[in-house]
Amino acid sequence: MKFTLSWLKQHLDTTATVDEITYALTDLGLEVEGVEDRGAKLADFTIGHVISAEKHPDADRLRVCQVATDEGTKQIICGAPNAREGITVVIAKPGVYVPGIDTTIGVGKIRGIESFGMMASEREMELSEEHDGIIELPSGEVGDRFVDWLAANDPAKVDPVIEIAITPNRPDALGVRGIARDLAARGLGTLKPMRDPSVEGAYPSPVTVTIDDDTLGQCPVFFGRHIRGVKNGPSPVWLQDRLRAIGLRPISFLVDVTNYFTFDLNRPLHVFDADKIEGGALRVHRAAGGETLMGLDDKEYTFGPDMTLISDASGVESIGGVMGGLRTGCTEETVNVFVEAAYFDPVRTAYTGRALKINSDARYRFERGIDPAFTPIGLDLACEMIAENAGGEVSSRVQAGDVPDTSRAYRLNAARVQSLVGMDIPESEQRQTLTALGFRLEGDMAEVPSWRPDVMGEADLVEEVARIASLTKLQGRPLPRIGEGVPKPVMTPMQRREQIARRTTAALGYNECVTYSFIDQRSAALFGGGDDATMLENPISSDMSHMRPALLPGLLQAAARNQARGNMDLALFEVGPAFHGGEPGEQHLLVSGLLVGRTGPKDVHGASRAVDLYDVKADAEAVLSAMGAPARVQILRGASDWWHPGRHGMICLGPKKVLGVYGELHPRVIEAMDIKGPAMAFTLWPGEVPMPRKVGANRGALEISDLQAVERDFAFVVDADVEALTLVNAALGADKALIADVRVFDEFIGGAMGEDKKSLAITVRLQPKDATLKDADIEAVGQKVVEKVTKATGGTLRG
Repeated sequence: MKFTLSWLKQHLDTTATVDEITYALTDLGLEVEGVEDRGAKLADFTIGHVISAEKHPDADRLRVCQVATDEGTKQIICGAPNAREGITVVIAKPGVYVPGIDTTIGVGKIRGIESFGMMASEREMELSEEHDGIIELPSGEVGDRFVDWLAANDPAKVDPVIEIAITPNRPDALGVRGIARDLAARGLGTLKPMRDPSVEGAYPSPVTVTIDDDTLGQCPVFFGRHIRGVKNGPSPVWLQDRLRAIGLRPISFLVDVTNYFTFDLNRPLHVFDADKIEGGALRVHRAAGGETLMGLDDKEYTFGPDMTLISDASGVESIGGVMGGLRTGCTEETVNVFVEAAYFDPVRTAYTGRALKINSDARYRFERGIDPAFTPIGLDLACEMIAENAGGEVSSRVQAGDVPDTSRAYRLNAARVQSLVGMDIPESEQRQTLTALGFRLEGDMAEVPSWRPDVMGEADLVEEVARIASLTKLQGRPLPRIGEGVPKPVMTPMQRREQIARRTTAALGYNECVTYSFIDQRSAALFGGGDDATMLENPISSDMSHMRPALLPGLLQAAARNQARGNMDLALFEVGPAFHGGEPGEQHLLVSGLLVGRTGPKDVHGASRAVDLYDVKADAEAVLSAMGAPARVQILRGASDWWHPGRHGMICLGPKKVLGVYGELHPRVIEAMDIKGPAMAFTLWPGEVPMPRKVGANRGALEISDLQAVERDFAFVVDADVEALTLVNAALGADKALIADVRVFDEFIGGAMGEDKKSLAITVRLQPKDATLKDADIEAVGQKVVEKVTKATGGTLRG
């Protein structure tokens, strides 16, 4: 949106500078994208006075002029018909760049006579299209800068052009008056009252308008007036100056009027040549599809169903809210016109413009929402301007449909400004602000003006008050403490546990994966899911039809993709939710890791081994330990059927308290997921790990004994099916105060043991805390170890 300073002052009585205005606009939410100093390109032109003008001896149309300048009298040759003695002119001295002809003036010879400069026309200085002669100034002193003369006598030609960015929620700022209203509310001036149009209809309009019943939603109201006896031609200079300043090319007065009201009051209009309207009637209707129109841009458009069209007896003449047709457009021969002002649905206009790929100023405004209540007033103002400048008689107004009712009101709660924004603004100031913006207040209810479709609730009233007061006045304040003492942690215990699990697994050498929560039904079924409860009603694709019952399917799919690309040794993990139902809350947090391939590349000795279940067991225990799980656990069998039946273990605190599962995945699962080689994995349930009984910010004191530890070795003969952990746990329970650690260091199977027996050797580490152990103490603990192991396993001490 572009406008000039002088244009703004037609609506705003202000003495504010350009800098003050641009700062205020950006602060109000109308971000200034640029300011063009139109006088900068004219800064080097000066004023001169023609002392004499003699005919060139070798050219009838040239004059050899002696011109008084600030550097003395200069000889300048000029071919303009109005070059004569006694006129005040604009001089471009040698070295001055002339923008209209893209040339830098130099000293030259014309037909053998030297010329030291140039006397400029308006087109050569890009002030207008006038080039029949050089500029003749009615006043001015020799040597003065021409741009200073313009600033004092014709500021519209050199005043700055301000360009602002308009957000989609502020269609009212697509007119200069809407911008002036915001600045007046900020306090940068006073909004001038709008002139009430006084257009009396001299005769009934010979052109009638109808709207089809099924089109009233797309075009609720249509106003028009007929004007007979107009004389179309160039627009007044002031109008041409304004349009040219914002980058629009003046065409003819009837066309320029519509462009002017589009930018001045955000009121798009269209002017038909009334004599070209077949049948004397316009009909607003939906497109059936396939209709065509030659637009004002000389392009033919074909319409799809339901587009809003305006037709006469011969066919389509205009695209509602987007563009007019070429056949009924105004020309220099136009003498009778029909001026249209309608309201078109924003959504339908946007769809139509997008489908036809038309980006017009009218579409840009209609699709954001113009002021429907201003429709008849805008029409009358335009007709009044046409009658004043182009003559003619104006008919009475014709109307089809009704102006949409946009009336709505919301309660102004002065205290909400403090609670929502954090600014302390007196209620009187809030009411004054809203009144300045066009809101009408009755008690504590604020009625929204029809040009503000973005205000849809009480919070929007607060935003308007804060915007005008300036959000730059907000002062930073620390949040109040909720309670005394050290604040509670921001993260919940489970969030902290999830973070610890993620960091610990990554530190163990795993690469984190983030997979979709959706998987295919076949993969979900392999891991106990894939039923109707977790099926998606509208899946992204057939490969994402169900909620995942576990994290392992996604990790296996990632591993398969990596193996297909030559990455065979993989360590992947993921932390996230899995789903055991389709209702809210039917999900649980998991930590899963996957090892595939070998532990590392071959070394110089050719040694390398495949990953095994003990690798994932150690990693699972490390992660559980970091999350605060107890050190002493049970390892049980009987996990789900996607684990290898003889090569897995459940880490438990009891038969029903499972913290995690580790081991080798079942071969049928590996084959189904297209994994090459055995795959080791673990899955942990962070939510099953008991919360600590004592929660504090400090760690407990480190306990270190200064007494010598003692280690004793024991070997037991047990049945071949006895698990080593059963033996270790029995030994640990022999004396919980003295025994610090028990570990297996040897296993012997076969030989003299027989096929159904095996020998397990353990080391028991005793750590005294009060006094050095004596032989009797050590012997007593040894007896307890033998008794406990014998009772738990049925084994015997090996001799």
